[in-house]
Amino acid sequence: MSDTEEDNEISFTVKFMGRVEVASPKGLNILEEAAQSLKSPDPHASEKAAKKSKVHIFVSLSGIDILENKTKFLLYTCPLPTISFCAVMPSSPKVFGFVAKHPAVDVYHCYLFKTETLAHVLVSTIGDVFRATKKEDNYRGSRDLIVEALRHKNKMLQKENSELKRRLVEKINQQ
Repeated sequence: MSDTEEDNEISFTVKFMGRVEVASPKGLNILEEAAQSLKSPDPHASEKAAKKSKVHIFVSLSGIDILENKTKFLLYTCPLPTISFCAVMPSSPKVFGFVAKHPAVDVYHCYLFKTETLAHVLVSTIGDVFRATKKEDNYRGSRDLIVEALRHKNKMLQKENSELKRRLVEKINQQ
């Protein structure tokens, strides 16, 4: 995560599943349909990653940027006003996505990602960004956003740590 004064952005590393053109700007069913489209063999139905590649997602008050992990090549940039929907996929809690309108044409794309532990945190963070942009004091809003995201991540890591400790105790007791 980044929280420098100059950039006011938060970054996460996740697996990019792909980008799919969708008919509607919002709805949980859109995430499900996009996921199904990514599984389809039709190469013209979606832009698929060759494999689920790791990417960095940078969330800021200006929008969401998606960078390839190894090369740091900018794959996509989605200005905040173009994003119309963001959610965790109900049928797969490790998958989340957002829908954004293409800035030049009247087309919507769904961007899908997979993460082991951060899906709800990321969706919550993106929601916090929307709320922060509506505040008059953007500086205070961005600081609040960073603090809230760190709290979410800390809570998730504490939960994961507790689970790992429990498993370790179980393994030790089994031996």
